[in-house]
Amino acid sequence: MARTPLGSQLPDFPWDTIADVRKHAASHEDGLIDLSVGGPVDPVAPSIQLALSEAAATPGYPQTAGTPELRETIVASHARRFGIAGLTERSVLPVIGLKEAVAWLPTLLGLRGEKVVIPEVAYPTYEVGALMAGCEVIRCDDPAAAPRDAAFVFINSPSNPTGAVLGVEQMRAWVEFSRETGAIIASDECYLYLGWSAEPVSILHPSVTDGDNTGLLALHSLSKTSNLASYRAGTISGDEALVQELLLIRKHSGLIVPGPIQAAMVAALGDDLHEQMQRSTYAARRLVLMKALQNAGLTIDDSDAGLYLWVHHDGMDSRELLNWFADHGILGAPGDFYGPAGAQHVRISLTAPDERIEAAVARLGNTVD
Repeated sequence: MARTPLGSQLPDFPWDTIADVRKHAASHEDGLIDLSVGGPVDPVAPSIQLALSEAAATPGYPQTAGTPELRETIVASHARRFGIAGLTERSVLPVIGLKEAVAWLPTLLGLRGEKVVIPEVAYPTYEVGALMAGCEVIRCDDPAAAPRDAAFVFINSPSNPTGAVLGVEQMRAWVEFSRETGAIIASDECYLYLGWSAEPVSILHPSVTDGDNTGLLALHSLSKTSNLASYRAGTISGDEALVQELLLIRKHSGLIVPGPIQAAMVAALGDDLHEQMQRSTYAARRLVLMKALQNAGLTIDDSDAGLYLWVHHDGMDSRELLNWFADHGILGAPGDFYGPAGAQHVRISLTAPDERIEAAVARLGNTVD
């Protein structure tokens, strides 16, 4: 029987498409400044490193559900940091980084062939996850316009890449959509702690749910504010029945967060100070980079939260603007990575060492609009 490789049904991996632009930016006489990816560059807090090393000698298989201590810590941290209510140890689940969870959610929830709604401008893995499950992808930002037979919806606030933040009423509209249609809503909230000019709110906040988490999942990551991208550590929380359904499938398939990583997650989720310090670092980088971009004649849209600046220049599409940045040795991410509606923008990341941010500011200061 002829086999259809799954990869043939997926779009090109986005960063592979800008290899030539990266090469051009790297040819700058003072080297490449990579502002294309939201990967952390600051060190992991010593307390988290210590927790990891202390658990490193533990043999045996870890618990797919997470240790009792980890589950307790997830519940407590979500309540303390984000005001999330109604969670128990049965309604939270550790995952092997949030990208893995996003990519597999439609498959693990048995949505093969169904309609999946994603934002107009969206993190590419939402589309990839839906396509891996053989689903039909619909881009839509308005629950009033979304298909009533959609089985699953990804929302993302604060948004990657735009930094836009959904207000409480907008979140409530999606919850109402779920109530009326039975669609599952998965809210990617990995930038929730990084509100700048707007205050993000979780889909599991009582002001959004009125205390009922049915059909709702919140996805959180430790990659951004705890710098644990290399650890691969995230969480899913919300509707207990859905979380337990995911747990069962993950048990069968061996999707288990390693034991030492679970110990590190306990340390990270139990300590707010390191997050506050990291937030301050990003805030400082954001201010200087925003000013430099605006002084260079560029416009910053949205960017109310998160780790990115959503930049455009009149008369340039995303690829032209990407090349403009590359002329100055700076690599961004073209907006068309994130859907057709992003084709006039470039995403600029705040996740570079201070020295490289300062170098980018200097280069932008030498541009002529």
